[in-house]
Amino acid sequence: MDFFANLNLLAVFLIIGGIGFVFLLISLVLGDIFEMFGGSADIGGDSGVDFGFLDSRVLAVFITAFGGFGAIGAQMGFGAIVCSLIGLLGGIIFGGVVSLFGRFLIGQQASSSVTDSDLVGRTAQVTVAIKSGEVGQISARIGDERVDRVARSSDGEEIKVGTMVTVAAIAGDAVIVETERGYNSGNTI
Repeated sequence: MDFFANLNLLAVFLIIGGIGFVFLLISLVLGDIFEMFGGSADIGGDSGVDFGFLDSRVLAVFITAFGGFGAIGAQMGFGAIVCSLIGLLGGIIFGGVVSLFGRFLIGQQASSSVTDSDLVGRTAQVTVAIKSGEVGQISARIGDERVDRVARSSDGEEIKVGTMVTVAAIAGDAVIVETERGYNSGNTI
């Protein structure tokens, strides 16, 4: 108990800042600690934005800044209440900046996955023959990504390998394709 009696205001804020810094390092290595344990401490928030004001990294920055700015106030000779207010203000500012920057970075992420609806209306090539009334496979290129899908003929007719087709619709796990009249020749391009 003698240890706590000898702590001065500067040491208390430095310990708080140190704990926050260790928490920050752990959060930077592991990611959002709350999410890791299956919880989310974020209240409300934008749907689709996975970085809120109560993210563990933001809280770690808040605690670190609170301790750091409180220690600066104590070093300048202010009392406990003023140092706490200075620490609170610094923590809110730094935590807010980190939260906004995190939301900006998360919002800039793009998905490279192609959805089935992106295929509708696209031209594709038959890579596995579509037998009459059965399924085959098509290959299409969307941007830099090559997409292979199970395909069925829209009219139930056979479509040979290499035939260029148009994706007409999506039906469950397969795409429905159509050929241009007279183009079901099997010529590859």
